[in-house]
Amino acid sequence: MKDNITLKKISESLGISISTVSRALKNHPDISTKTKQKVAELASVLEYEPNAYAIQLRTNNSHLFGLVVSTVSNYFYDSFIATLEEECRKKGYSLLILQSGDDPATEADNLRICRQNRVSGIFACITPKTTDLEPFKKLNSMEIPVIFFDKVPEFGEFNKVCLADAYAAKLVAEIIINKKRKKVLALFGNSALSITHRREESFTREFEKYKSIKIFKDHIDNAEQARAVSHNYLTRTGKPDTICCMSDELLIGAMKAIQQLELKVPEDVAVISISNGFIPALYYPEISYVETSGSKLASLAFTQMMNYLAGDKRPVEIMTESVYVKGGSI
Repeated sequence: MKDNITLKKISESLGISISTVSRALKNHPDISTKTKQKVAELASVLEYEPNAYAIQLRTNNSHLFGLVVSTVSNYFYDSFIATLEEECRKKGYSLLILQSGDDPATEADNLRICRQNRVSGIFACITPKTTDLEPFKKLNSMEIPVIFFDKVPEFGEFNKVCLADAYAAKLVAEIIINKKRKKVLALFGNSALSITHRREESFTREFEKYKSIKIFKDHIDNAEQARAVSHNYLTRTGKPDTICCMSDELLIGAMKAIQQLELKVPEDVAVISISNGFIPALYYPEISYVETSGSKLASLAFTQMMNYLAGDKRPVEIMTESVYVKGGSI
């Protein structure tokens, strides 16, 4: 096992004081360029690394952010995490990624882990069952900022970065109406989430003046439920001519049912989704969708975190833009 290299060993090797070595490594202006170069070269050869924990205690800044998300095995969160990690790295921060599994108890444990690691801030996507927001409020009182993203608290003054859920659902409804579809199965997510409330309310409102269009609605928790519900509706008399999926996971389930029944898209049933864009491209014809970008959301969330750390601590809610991406499914 390699010896632990210390500032003392570097100072003894070069015949200079420990304080001079320390200031040289910090690029202090009082230290000559020649000395800085010597210190840097030897530190590199000896593979010296500063004690991150000691620096954290001294500066009260861990340069570590926590990310609490339901699961990383999700293409939307995958793109969110990839962009967020890149943004963090550019600014000299690391990212501690924790999964809640949509369990409030695990979520609370994850917040405790973040506190123990003295994170500089937390990006949080709450579970559908999260009702107690006191642990998050406690973090704010401890000067640990929390930026909620995607699935956010419906009430309370918090920093939130959201998808344009209402506008995205409105776009989907307008496309269905313009295509003159008459029987629509709309698959929504967990009814406990604010994201579902916004999408469903906006979507439903658009059809209020079109009484001739029949809307079937269901709330789904996962892809398998989406498959089962879609299969059920598609085997009924008077089956829907369109399936609208409010997430990639629901789209996967609906498409599995369509394939099992050997139906053609869009001839037998049209499909449209709200999506990050990856899943729709896996099918032929490609699924038409309204884009909700995980990458764009991550950039906004990181910017909001940096604004908070820079002193702007006002609770705000920011939304990304949504655009229609035309495929061949409707």
